[in-house]
Formats: sequence, structure tokens, C-alpha cells
Amino acid sequence: MDSSSSNDHHHQQKEVTDWVNLENGGAPNKGGSSCKEIWTVKTAQNVSSSMLRKKSDPVLVPSNVRFRLFRQILANLQEVVLGTKLALLFPAIPLAIVADSYKFGRPWIFTLSLLGLTPLAERVSFLTEQIAYFTGPTVGGLLNATCGNATELIIALLALYQKKINVLKYSLLGSILSNLLLVLGSSLLCGGLANLRKEQRYDRKQADVNSLLLLLGLLCHMLPLMLRYASTSTPGIFNANSTLQLSRASSIVMLLSYIAYIFFQLKTHRQIFESQEEDDEEEKAVIGFWSAFSWLVGMTVIIAVLSEYVVGTIEAASDSWGISVSFISIILLPIVGNAAEHAGSVIFAFKNKLDISLGVALGSATQISMFVVPSCVIIAWIMGISMDLDFNLLETGSLAFSIIITAFTLQDGTSHYIKGVVLCLCYIVIAACFFVHKIPQNAVNAGATPSGVLAA
Repeated sequence: MDSSSSNDHHHQQKEVTDWVNLENGGAPNKGGSSCKEIWTVKTAQNVSSSMLRKKSDPVLVPSNVRFRLFRQILANLQEVVLGTKLALLFPAIPLAIVADSYKFGRPWIFTLSLLGLTPLAERVSFLTEQIAYFTGPTVGGLLNATCGNATELIIALLALYQKKINVLKYSLLGSILSNLLLVLGSSLLCGGLANLRKEQRYDRKQADVNSLLLLLGLLCHMLPLMLRYASTSTPGIFNANSTLQLSRASSIVMLLSYIAYIFFQLKTHRQIFESQEEDDEEEKAVIGFWSAFSWLVGMTVIIAVLSEYVVGTIEAASDSWGISVSFISIILLPIVGNAAEHAGSVIFAFKNKLDISLGVALGSATQISMFVVPSCVIIAWIMGISMDLDFNLLETGSLAFSIIITAFTLQDGTSHYIKGVVLCLCYIVIAACFFVHKIPQNAVNAGATPSGVLAA
């Protein structure tokens, strides 16, 4: 790069920094550093997502553009849209909208929507991190704790709105299983193979906290199931309303425990959860607060649109491909929806930084289990929809063994590749089980299950 182009690049970067400062009430940057102290949430989730971000030359901001506002809009567009290695998947978003508008095949709409959700999930993490630079540790941590699985939450709420309770339960169960077995297993496997001559160690404190919460969530899932089976063992005693009431009470307990977990994470024991990733460069915001907020709102709307396409076409995709709805919801949706975060976790395991990988896998699983699932039960209660925590025997059993196996895997604070092999094989066996597990279409649409019908 010659001196003139280098000067242009430096000038454009300085203008971006000035724009960020002005947007947030500061003065233009005179000395090359931010005039306002900013703060970032350095948790495992956003550190992992940052592995798929890239720094590119300002191709969208030509030096001959005279209007300052227009230049900054182009700069923000580049940071948000082109600032990820998954930018090649963005064209799937308009293609999905066009496919729906022109009534293309529903499996095509499902596939394009699923691909379009992949970069959006990573960009939501990026925008949340940008907002956190300006909000302080508490608000920034809360944003990260609530928006970390925004895609799964939106898909769940739309499935709830369409009263597809089984799709909702399957997608949430799949997110937990994917994080515990596939993400963590792949990370331990790749990390162990890449560091055969090194002993891989990690801090057990974070893993122990997450394991305790996951076991509490498992208890709340198992009690409605056991109550139903205990009631049906004596004819004439079973009351579906009892299971529903227990699920709602358990959901309140789960949300209270999640609030305590957030307080524990952000206040009293914050040092346990902070990422230890070293960074030679001083990190700073690349877009302003209001720009990040506007982009976050816009992308949330797009995620909602694509999620509606996914939920509305999942049965058609199942019929067309000959794959059960349970397999698509439990296996395919979580893999695609969290691809960016998962890839970052594996990359850090290669670098022998297992604390970050564990924080991604266990943190996401805990957030789904203790926040998203009980929130859906409470929201369904408000909407007058009967949703309980009874995920049926096969699903609850898979969840129980996954949590127990993961807890045993992490009990000694060391890792090697055979642990990753076992977790990945567990995931493959569960995937095979749900591949052959067929549920009638009317049961999926009605939210009933074979076991639920039998119990009634």
C-alpha cells in the first residue's frame, strides 16, 4: 500500500472514530484515541464470536465522497455487513424473502431462511458488544445474557404463537444438546488432537456453577414427567392441569435461579466468568451507540421474519426431504443457528484456551435451559396457551444423560481428545435416535405427543 492510500485509510479510520464520539455526545477525536472511556463485556460468548470477525479495507467508503454523513453511513454498513467471515451468506436473506413472495417451494424457503439466520446470529452478538462499550458493566452484561441466544428465543416465540408446541420444545432441547455434546465435544476433540504433548487444563469453578444450574433445570423438567407417569399408574387419577401448574411453578423457580446466576456472574464472582483472552490492541467501539442500536433493532426484525419462515415451512421441508420434524428441530436448527459461536469455540480449543470454549458451550446451554425455556412457559401462560415442562420420556432422558455425561467429563479439570470423542459419539447416537423417531403431523401441529395422547 503506497503512502497516499495509507494516508487515506488513516484519515477514514479517524473520521469513523470522530463519528462514534460525536454520535455519543463527545467531541471529535484530536489525539487518535477515544475521548470517552468505554467498556466491553469480555465473556466467553462474545470473545468466541469475535473469531469470525475480520478487518477489511474501507472499500465502501471511497475517499472522493464529500458528504460526511454519507461517508459514515457507508462505514457503518461495512463494519456491520462486511465485518464477518459469514458475509457471503447475507444474500440468502433477500432470496428467502423473494422465494416467499413468489411462492417458491416451501423447502427452498426453509433452507434459505436457515442460511440467512447464520450470519444474523453472529452480527447480533457483535452489535450487543458494541452497545456494551457505552452502557457500563451491569447493563452490558445483562444485554449479553439476554441476547446471547436471541435467534433461538425468537424462533421459540413464533412457534409458540403458531401453537406448535412440539417444534418449540424440540428446538430448545436441540440447542441444549448441541451445546453440551456437539460444541463441547468438538472443542475437546480438536483441542486434544492439536495439543497432544500438552496437558489441557481449565478452571473447574465456572463448569461447576453451570453444571449445578443445568441439574436444577433437569429436575424441573423431570418432575412434571414423573408426576404424569405416577398419576397414570392409577386409573382415573391423572389430571393434566396438575402437570401444567407444576411446570409454571417450576418455571418461576428457574427464572429466579437465573437471576441469581446473573447477579453471581456480574457482581459477586465476576472474575470466574471473565475471559482471560489476551489482546495486544486496545479494543474500542467501531460504530456509535445509536447506530448499533438501530442496526440491532433492524436485524432483530429480519430474524423475526426469517424465523417465521422457518417455523411455517418446517413441516413442508420434513415431508419433502423425508426427514422427521424432530430431527430437523433438534439437530439442524441448532447447528445452523449457532454456527458462528460454535466455530469460535473450536478455534479457541485449538489454541489451548479451554476456559473460553467451556464458557461458550456451558453458558449457552445454561441460558437456554434456565432462561429461554421457563420464559416460554410463562409467556404461554400469559397468552392462554398450555405449555408445560414435560418434554416426554425420550426427550427428557436424552437431556438427563447428556447433562450427567457432561458433568462427569468436566469433573477433574483436565481434558484430552478421548473426552471429545465420547461426547461427539453421544450426540451422533441421539441424532440417529431422533432421525428414526417419527411423530404424526397432526400431533406436531396440535402440540400433542404420542405419550401425551396415551396419558390422556
